[in-house]
Amino acid sequence: MADVNRGDRPLSPHLQVYRPQITSVLSILHRATGVGLALGAMLTAWWMLALASGPEYFAVADGVMTSFIGHIIMMGSTWALAYHLCNGIRHLWWDMGLGFKMDQVTFSGQITLVASGALTLMTWIIVA
Repeated sequence: MADVNRGDRPLSPHLQVYRPQITSVLSILHRATGVGLALGAMLTAWWMLALASGPEYFAVADGVMTSFIGHIIMMGSTWALAYHLCNGIRHLWWDMGLGFKMDQVTFSGQITLVASGALTLMTWIIVA
């Protein structure tokens, strides 16, 4: 292959070239919530293993889970689950070939964010 003089040009457009759009932000958020859900599941599994291990170890794990930080983590996990669910429904809608116009994409993204917040709030009102 010939040696091409590329000069100072980048090989591909850098992230600084693009303005964040709702589709890209929500796509990144979908991936991040998937990772967050995996971490939340490990924390929940630890709590259940502590339950099976005995009252002393369960008291430690339960103390962590019911602390202020534990509640923040569980609220975040609840929101991640709700967001992942709502955005998954949005993707299923797209899989049917619906909602690809820009105004529809923006609206469905906004609905996803509002619905995930509402589901999280309703869940914590019912639980608490």
